[in-house]
Amino acid sequence: MARGLNAHTAPPVLLGGRTTRFVALQGGILLFALGIVMTLRSDLGLGPWDVLHQGLADHSPLSFGVAGIVVGVAVLAGAMALGGVSLGVGTLLNAVLIGAFVDLLIWVDVVPHPEGLVARLLLDVAGVLAIGVGTAVYIGAAMGAGPRDSFMLAVARRFGLRVGVSRTLIELAALGGGAALGGTVGVGTLIFALGVGPAVEASFRLLDRSPLAAQAPA
Repeated sequence: MARGLNAHTAPPVLLGGRTTRFVALQGGILLFALGIVMTLRSDLGLGPWDVLHQGLADHSPLSFGVAGIVVGVAVLAGAMALGGVSLGVGTLLNAVLIGAFVDLLIWVDVVPHPEGLVARLLLDVAGVLAIGVGTAVYIGAAMGAGPRDSFMLAVARRFGLRVGVSRTLIELAALGGGAALGGTVGVGTLIFALGVGPAVEASFRLLDRSPLAAQAPA
């Protein structure tokens, strides 16, 4: 029986050696990037963090990309201050590869622009689900979470929150700050803010109960 998640939500750990988990890490990051592209192609609004990055860029000399890096560093510092977060190669690869994979997927045009509101909504929701699964897989590789996911886990552990609640609160805070700075908000923004937390938590639980998760010691 897998170790099981509790309200304090320790993420599941994948079976396999370092090489296997390194491949899973990259696969999870790629799936995360695909989810981002799907939400972008839906044209229903930026995700909460991108709303914040845009707002900061509009009110400073920073570019959109540099604003994202600055926010990531600040969020990672907050996660380290809260404690209980393991940083590693996954933290660095998250910061570097997600953007690279997003650019690659956009360049090869792997996700078409859907026609009609229903198709766009379905694509946006599917993108959020892909981000949830990708998050569970790359964190499950146990090589370190990215800045925002590290902060999600640190908040959950420090305050005894479920992962879904922690992620939703953080997304809403980022959204509020970005909206106050004039970032672009749409229905897709709210879908992401309210949906990504439950998607991540559900993916944690499904992975934890699957044969891919490491077994708890007796």
